[in-house]
Amino acid sequence: MTKVGGTMAFSLLAVWACLPPTAAAAEPRAALQLHECRIEHPLHLSSIAARCGTYAVPLDREHPDAGSIDLNVALVPALNRRSDAAPVFLLAGGPGQGAVQTYVAVAAAFTRINRDHAIVLLDQRGTGNSSPLSCPYPESWEQPSDPLPVIRQATTECLAKLGPRVRFYTTSLAVSDLDEVRAALGYAQIDLYGGSYGTRVAEQYMRRYPEHTHAAILDGVVYPEEVLGPDMSRDADHALNLIVARCQHSTECKAAYPALAEDLNALLREFGTHQTLITVEDPNSGLPHQIEFNHNFLAGALRLLSYSSAGAALLPTLIHQGARSLGLDPQGTLAPLAAQTIMSTRQVSDLLANGMQYSVICSEDVPFFGAANIDRAALGRTYLGTQFVDVFEEVCKLWPRGPVDSDLHSPLHSDVPTLLLSGEADPVTPPAAAEHLMRGLTHRRHLILSGEGHGQLGISCVPRLMAAFLETADPDKLDSSCLEKHIAEPFFLSMSGPAP
Repeated sequence: MTKVGGTMAFSLLAVWACLPPTAAAAEPRAALQLHECRIEHPLHLSSIAARCGTYAVPLDREHPDAGSIDLNVALVPALNRRSDAAPVFLLAGGPGQGAVQTYVAVAAAFTRINRDHAIVLLDQRGTGNSSPLSCPYPESWEQPSDPLPVIRQATTECLAKLGPRVRFYTTSLAVSDLDEVRAALGYAQIDLYGGSYGTRVAEQYMRRYPEHTHAAILDGVVYPEEVLGPDMSRDADHALNLIVARCQHSTECKAAYPALAEDLNALLREFGTHQTLITVEDPNSGLPHQIEFNHNFLAGALRLLSYSSAGAALLPTLIHQGARSLGLDPQGTLAPLAAQTIMSTRQVSDLLANGMQYSVICSEDVPFFGAANIDRAALGRTYLGTQFVDVFEEVCKLWPRGPVDSDLHSPLHSDVPTLLLSGEADPVTPPAAAEHLMRGLTHRRHLILSGEGHGQLGISCVPRLMAAFLETADPDKLDSSCLEKHIAEPFFLSMSGPAP
């Protein structure tokens, strides 16, 4: 395997620029030419008619003659061809997800919006088909109890493959790309839908180009002052506790799993220091797959399944079965929990450009860990512990830092009409993050869905509410009474499903 030399790796650490804020709109070098195409579901389940094209932007905007990259763009026209409504730009999460693949997987949630609004899908630089930065990193079930040496080796090999260009894939550069594509398409104003990390991109665009932003929908909010990493373990702990409490407030779930909290604690104690080899049928091939079930695997499983109420619905059964296996109960098994985790992790990994993710985190978050006053002792008391902080710091010892706007982490003050969406039990962007952002927003509305996790797109009547909001761009006129009837996914009472 090719390795990057020590001199090159450490010289990259010195390459970091902090850009002064600039509100000047990007000037397109040419119109963006589009052709008829079909964009396909990542699992090849469906495809959507669109108009596609590429648009070249400088890799390094400070030195535009040093090379360029092609940005992948797809436009889904509005069904109402006479509509003059602002187009909606979808800003994908991750960091590392591409907008095109994300949209095709969730297109049904945009059906109402697409009646009058064109949907513009710009794969952010480093994602999708816009010069993607992807490298093979070991999945959680492939890692030993101490994953840092494996992570360090994978990072060294990744940088040998991608080279120092990885520093030019930050949010600040992506926001400039976004406005240049807007101008190249001839739009005076646009609407924004940002999910998860995409809310950071949306917020910085709102800050830079308020005159071009008609309205914004922020789903799973990362507020500007937030540094990704230090709070992840506490937020995940809080969400898991909410899921356990919701089970105990459900008559059927409590009857089926009266000692769910004890079952969870038993698993966490057992795999706090121990590990065991188990054989699992591979969810894709059906072939037997031997894995080391350790604390990192268990923690990753709990976190992944906490992301949505559909995943959370499985947790009581999976936790209970796993805990029973500790007492050598023949009905107890860790295999379903492991298989579900492998399947979910693969689905996420297939859509994520991990190199782009590290370009963002190593430039925009890890450099601020010191100012975040990380309480490692407090993190150590959570089920995830310090693993996010440790892994990010390990990768970023080698990963080059790129250009970052000097006000990226400054509070946002904006008059742009904004709809904020949160899940009550979100393990990564809890409602408190949206509440923090709202302090600086003049025209805003925050909707919290009970029992839900990360990302509200497509849940309950949210698609109808998003379309209604964009129609008026007036948060105060939005009638959200339909959410009063919302009920999160019912808990499974066995592997057969929930109560009838």
